[in-house]
Amino acid sequence: MAGGITDTGEPYSPFVGLVYMFNLIVGTGALTMPKAFARAGWVVSLALITFLGFMSYMTTTFVIEAMAAANAQLRWKRREQEEVDNSDSTSEYSDDDEVTCRGRSEPETRPILSVQRSGQADHFDIVERVEMGQMASMFFNKVGVNMFYICIIVYLYGDLAIYAAAVPISLMEVACGNHSCSAGSVKYNDTDPCWGSVTRKDAYRVFLSVFTVLLGPFTFFNAQKTKYLQILTSLMRWIAFTMMIILAVIRIGKDHGAGHPPVASLSGVPNLFGVCVYSFMCQHSLPSLVTPISNKKRVGSLVLFDYILILGFYVLLSFTAIFCFDSSLLYDMYTLNFTDNCDVLDIPVLRYFLGLFPVFTISTNFPIIAVTLRNNWKTLFHRDGGTYPWVVDRVVFPLITLVPPIVVAFCTHNLESLVGITGSYAGTGIQYIVPAFLVFYARRHLEPVMGRDAVNKHRSPFRHSFWVWFVLLWAAFCLMFVTANIILTDTKK
Repeated sequence: MAGGITDTGEPYSPFVGLVYMFNLIVGTGALTMPKAFARAGWVVSLALITFLGFMSYMTTTFVIEAMAAANAQLRWKRREQEEVDNSDSTSEYSDDDEVTCRGRSEPETRPILSVQRSGQADHFDIVERVEMGQMASMFFNKVGVNMFYICIIVYLYGDLAIYAAAVPISLMEVACGNHSCSAGSVKYNDTDPCWGSVTRKDAYRVFLSVFTVLLGPFTFFNAQKTKYLQILTSLMRWIAFTMMIILAVIRIGKDHGAGHPPVASLSGVPNLFGVCVYSFMCQHSLPSLVTPISNKKRVGSLVLFDYILILGFYVLLSFTAIFCFDSSLLYDMYTLNFTDNCDVLDIPVLRYFLGLFPVFTISTNFPIIAVTLRNNWKTLFHRDGGTYPWVVDRVVFPLITLVPPIVVAFCTHNLESLVGITGSYAGTGIQYIVPAFLVFYARRHLEPVMGRDAVNKHRSPFRHSFWVWFVLLWAAFCLMFVTANIILTDTKK
């Protein structure tokens, strides 16, 4: 996330890249969508998620164009450096010319007209992985770079807080819930007993403490996700999602659906926005997903197809949920609606599987996101040539990474609010604002270098500057809308 150019890894086919992007976007955040749909109404939800999917697709094409521009600039810098080195060895240039060439700090000083006629590979080929932090460093000024890292850090903090709350909630529901098939319509309170005098809220905090002790230490070290762990978690996720959709469809088909969602309810729109924008998030991982694709000729079409599939999946999951279950009984974590309702699922093993599903998948991601956040903190304060003292590097940075999300999870386990706030603010920055500025400054930065006639083959279909400003205006509107709603909600309490 914070780094620059790294090894692109083993190349894979466009179809595999499509599957990877699908798996990245459709994560556990989708489990918080049904309740948000039920509160906002099915027509409003359908319209908003479709529009947000379109906006996310647009900014995804912006990031891909910026990646191609970054690759072009890196090639130009290498070519320029080679010419400087050659001039040193052959003395073809005068001393004045050499000083001028050495003194260049920006590539705009000389258009590479010869490059377009050289017959070499297209400069806009995406062959080197340039992470968003590196692109920000290439195209933004110092203030812009710092703002980017602050935004990504806030986003990752929200991710960790959501994960830290989701696992203990699932464990609490499995441990404290009534699995005797007589509790299908029971809505528990935090003060209800779990084990004797231990309340459900106490049990949640016990599980959160265990979660912190077991997974927290990974923040102090490096953790990497293995290929087989990815396969296992992806398989479990798709078994769970498919099972929930089929079970809900069967119940609705038998005319046992208890859901009667409203057509529209504007009071639920702000949180629906936060949940939906969070569930379309992939922009920060695009360099790792797109760069290894072996044939990028049709990468734009594949991304569009992926977004259409994901939109259809979200609509199918959420609509079957809101028409299957009573809106007042939908949980923040949708899997919990299947753990104690034998009218929907009367096989104990499968009920426990769905109840524990978030525990398995989220627990494998928590250490990786924590290490990513820790590294972003290091990069934000890093100075060239400087190193951190051992205590700061190995103790302070891991602690400031781990403690805040755990404290938030101890204070609240309202997943819908956590997802909504994180998606509405940090998600808006990562998904809308950063891509729009990246593509805007990438175009301005490279036009003097590549010339007006140079065509970026990976340029966004939304190439007019109107779309950049449209995204920024939409992002500003969203931030003001959500902030006003939070203020008004607090005033009413």
